[in-house]
Amino acid sequence: MTDKNTGKNIFVRQVRSTARTRVEHVRTLQALGLGKRGKTNTLPDNRCVRGMVRAVVQWLEVKHV
Repeated sequence: MTDKNTGKNIFVRQVRSTARTRVEHVRTLQALGLGKRGKTNTLPDNRCVRGMVRAVVQWLEVKHV
């Protein structure tokens, strides 16, 4: 099962602070290139990234680019 990268990207912005957050969620945000409120990143649209985004969606604003 391989994902075909069609050139699509996901734009993510962290909109909430990680204060009083479990360590696993903080590490997931860091893996997404975030970590502080207001940081943004553009990531490839694949299963791995979607799974990480789903785990911490309550702290993010997500747009498909």
